[in-house]
Order: sequence, then C-alpha cells, then structure tokens
Amino acid sequence: MSIVGLSEGGWAGLGESARAAVTDAEFVIGGQRHLDHLPAISGQQREAWPSPFSEGIERIRQWQGRRVCVLASGDPFWHGVGATLARTFPPEVMVCHPGPSAFSLAAARLGWPLQSVHCHSLVARDPDRLRAALAPGRRLLVLSNDEQSPETVCRLLVENGYGASRVTVLEALGGPEEQVTGTTAGEGVAHPVARLNSLAIECEVADPERPVARVPGRPGEAFVHDGQISQPEVRAVVMAKLAPRGGEHLWDLGAGSGAVAVEWLLADAANHATAVEQRPERVANVRANARCHGVGHLQVVEGDALLAMASLVRPDAVFIGGGASGEGVIEGAWSALPAGGRCVATAVTTEGEMALLAAQGRLGGQLIRLSMDHTEPLGRFNGWQSDRPITIWSATKSSQAGE
Repeated sequence: MSIVGLSEGGWAGLGESARAAVTDAEFVIGGQRHLDHLPAISGQQREAWPSPFSEGIERIRQWQGRRVCVLASGDPFWHGVGATLARTFPPEVMVCHPGPSAFSLAAARLGWPLQSVHCHSLVARDPDRLRAALAPGRRLLVLSNDEQSPETVCRLLVENGYGASRVTVLEALGGPEEQVTGTTAGEGVAHPVARLNSLAIECEVADPERPVARVPGRPGEAFVHDGQISQPEVRAVVMAKLAPRGGEHLWDLGAGSGAVAVEWLLADAANHATAVEQRPERVANVRANARCHGVGHLQVVEGDALLAMASLVRPDAVFIGGGASGEGVIEGAWSALPAGGRCVATAVTTEGEMALLAAQGRLGGQLIRLSMDHTEPLGRFNGWQSDRPITIWSATKSSQAGE
C-alpha cells in the first residue's frame, strides 16, 4: 500500500516515485479533490473516500495484498490519514511518499523557522483547545477545519484578550488559486475564505496583566469557583507532588473548581484527567474552567467519588481535594494506582487530617503542613492575617506495595 501526499500543486508537484505509486496502483482511494488531480489511467479503479471514514478503511482492507494507493493531503503523518492507517495496517505493508505539509508551506511563505512555531490542527477537533496554546509573542500555525475556522479563531482570540494578534489567512497553498491575506483578530476576516485554508497567528495581548502563567499555581481569579478552590501556593505544591510526566491520567476526586485537573492537563498536551464532583453547580464550574483554559477534553463525572472509581480509566496519579476522610476513598484510590503511581490528598479539618495521618501510617509517604500569612489593611497600616493551615499527604506506590 502506497500513501501519496498531494499539495494543491497537484500531479505536477509529485516526484517520480510518488507518480509511479499512483500509476502502478490497481485501486486508488482519496478525497475527490485529490482524485481530480490525477491523469486517466486505463483499468485503474478509483473511489472517493466514503463517509463514515471507517468504510474507507474497510474498502482498503478488501484490496489487501494488491497494489493500493491512498491519496492524502501534504504530509500524511502530520495530522493526516497516515496515523489512522497505521492503527490498522502494520508499517511494513505501507510505503509513504509525503508532500509538503500545510505547516511547511505556510512557514515558507512567511519566512518563519518551523522549529520555533507551535503547530495545531482544528480538523475534527474542538477549537477551544487552542486557548491552551496562547501566549504573548508566540507564533502559531493552525490547520483550519473549514471556511468558518478563521472567524471562529478570531473570536476565540478576542475572548482571551488577544484581539490585537496578527492573523494571516493562507488559502489553497501551493496551487494556482493561492491567496495570502492579513488581518487582526479584532478586525476579523472581511472576505469569503476557501474551505482549504490555514492560519498563522502572531499572539499579541491587549492587557499584559491578563495572561495566565504557564506554570502550576495559577491565581484563583483565573478560575470560576464558589470559594471551593485551593490557594495558588498550595496548588503549586500539590502539582509538584503529583509530578505529571506526560501522557498520564489523573483522577481529581472532590474536584471543586477542577483547578488541579486543569493544571495537570496544561502541564503536558498528552495528559488526560477525570474530575469527579458531587455538586451539580460545581460540576458546571469544572466544565467552564476546562473550556476557558483550552482543556475541554477533561472528563467530568458528577457523583460520589467512591462509587465512581469502579467505572473510571485506571489512573497514574490521584488527587483527593475533598472527602479524604470519607470511608474507603483513600483505600480505593490507592488500590487503583499502578506501581509508580502517586497519590496526593489535602485536608483542612481535624477529621481530614486524622485520615491523612492514618493513611501515612498504613501506606507510607510524606506529610507536610503549610501555613500561610497574607497582609491586609490594619487601620492606616498593614498587618498579617493567617490562613487556615493545610495538611498534605503524598505517597508513591512501589511494586512491593500491598493493595
């Protein structure tokens, strides 16, 4: 099976080996716009990719063992069909002939070093996830889903305080109808845009005090909450103990605002998380915080933490921010962890602290207590006001640990 990456340059833009892969194939499948670029080849069967997408995979499977060519856009293994095919067919039966990706073409037009640019795709993806990538001075290349994507992205930038950002719309790159136009997010896109387009964004923030830091311990005002949220300093310590390594799954039990789960997901784009919260109004806050921070893929479960555990994907780390004193909560979380898994729990009540002391006695780990003071007006001067101390238990499960 050959996979050939086509740009808008069409047949003329293909190399000799890629052309041979097409002309030698008995069966060719691809998008209709890809098929339209090909010359007529006698006896060759061609099909446009069907919907649903899985039917196309099945058609390829029916031709397995014969000469098949799959047409793709640009580089098939960069936000393309290549990854989907690789989940079904082993690499030894595939030969890929990549073309220039939309990211490469856009960087070449703008003179941007591709290694210093953040690349994202909106194809069949939630546009809100782009929020997590925004940062002052950052350059982004975005593969659009359709002709509506430029306006969607411009609105998103404005909502996040990046209305001054320069946005370049690159349409039909590499083809005879290529068009490159510039605007700002605040101005929006004034002309109809081709369905095949990419965006180049130079992030510029209107209010330098608004962007949220890219490290754990983000301020409380960055989240929607009803007061059930840990202090930024506490959250920074909790995240250090949870130690996200990338590609791991977190349980945030008794999530409150979901701030810990959000910070976990922002730590690495490959991370996953499940937030469990019993109160409906707080569940709504968790979802709102996930959306506004660009981590809408956070799984939110409304219900009791202990009851929910049995149906959740096994975690690599667990944070218990509420309900640590509940019967069986710590034990259930600990049992679910694999070797190397981390469990962190906090408490501000004496009952919760007793539960953490008992957990340390049974399971080991470390106990710390954080006490913080902050200044507040005291007449014409300032004085110190003490917050409630918070106890944090953290432990890593060893391969010899009991269940």
